[in-house]
Amino acid sequence: MLTSIKKSFTYGAHTVTLETGEIARQSSGAVMVNMDDTVILATVVAKTEAKAGQD
Repeated sequence: MLTSIKKSFTYGAHTVTLETGEIARQSSGAVMVNMDDTVILATVVAKTEAKAGQD
């Protein structure tokens, strides 16, 4: 089970919040970024061994 982490900081006049561990659990890593009315979900999926012929 993943531990949920939530951190906030001030960026100019805005509050930015970074959250991980609650959403997109099937991905290798995910972070949700909130600033005012904007929300971004960034995810990554990786495999330890590369497949021949792929980047």
